[in-house]
Amino acid sequence: MPYVNIKITREGATAEQKAELIAGVTQLLQQVLNKNPATTVVVIDEVDTDNWGIGGESVTVRRARGS
Repeated sequence: MPYVNIKITREGATAEQKAELIAGVTQLLQQVLNKNPATTVVVIDEVDTDNWGIGGESVTVRRARGS
């Protein structure tokens, strides 16, 4: 039973986009690893940009600076 955890910043991914990610990851695991889609779990966690850091600073700060 595959378990896939996708983490994205909370910046307005639509329900349709998330559904496409879930379907696409499930299909990829079936095609590449022959995993059963009925037992494949995909979880999407949305993280505030204040809680996501890159290079020692938050994504919020990096985006405000234009990086």
